[in-house]
Amino acid sequence: MSTSDNSDTTTAPAPAPAPAAASVPYSPLADRTVVILGGGSGMGYAVARRSVAHGARVMLGGRTADRLAAAAEALGERASWRTVDTTDQESLAAFFAPLERVDHLFTPAASYQTGPMLELDDEAAESPFTSKFWGQYYAVKHAAPKLARDGSVVLVSGAASVRPFGAAPAYAACNAAVEGLGRGLAVELAPVRVNVVSPGALDGDLWGRRPAEVREEGFARYRDATVLGRIGTEDEVADSVVFLFGNGNMTGSTLYPDGGYALR
Repeated sequence: MSTSDNSDTTTAPAPAPAPAAASVPYSPLADRTVVILGGGSGMGYAVARRSVAHGARVMLGGRTADRLAAAAEALGERASWRTVDTTDQESLAAFFAPLERVDHLFTPAASYQTGPMLELDDEAAESPFTSKFWGQYYAVKHAAPKLARDGSVVLVSGAASVRPFGAAPAYAACNAAVEGLGRGLAVELAPVRVNVVSPGALDGDLWGRRPAEVREEGFARYRDATVLGRIGTEDEVADSVVFLFGNGNMTGSTLYPDGGYALR
């Protein structure tokens, strides 16, 4: 059985500081509020760095205060943080209540297990839906009253939605469900835009927590399964997310920064 955990519950090196906002003279993110649940590390922190560089204010959410505090300090005065558990609706309600406005929401926070149907117990099998699907569903539900009419939501699925990588049927189904959720919310919440980013394997925080031999074996298999023959980065996913924040004519779409894994 393999496991996957995108939460911010482990110790990590101090985050790299954000580039100065002045490096970008104009951006549709300038002076906007970007909320990132799971913003203390990984993809979430990469999006936070880019958002600050584009002149946005960022609110980081997650379960581990120390990690969030370190990330916000590295990002500078445009960043703030508050703890939240996306599997707890009371926690989500308390997180969003003080915010006057949310211009863009990104929701990578999740913690789950993956593996074969015949090996996982019920709780482990349900964990992708409990955390990754319902966590994002309820995050958007509690954010919705604060979302700007010209704002957006970017959900996170994964390339297993269209091409399962090994025996993990519940995980594959969860990712496909998140992409369907994005299309459904795009219709319900319009004119707020809702899109999905669906990355493949990334050389970053999640895989970096795994033993070196497990990481290298997984990366080798993934490279062989892609069109480009390489592993992606969190910064490349962040580029996709920031594009979706800023493109006013994109909604109900899914982007696959996966090196062409979904094509093979």
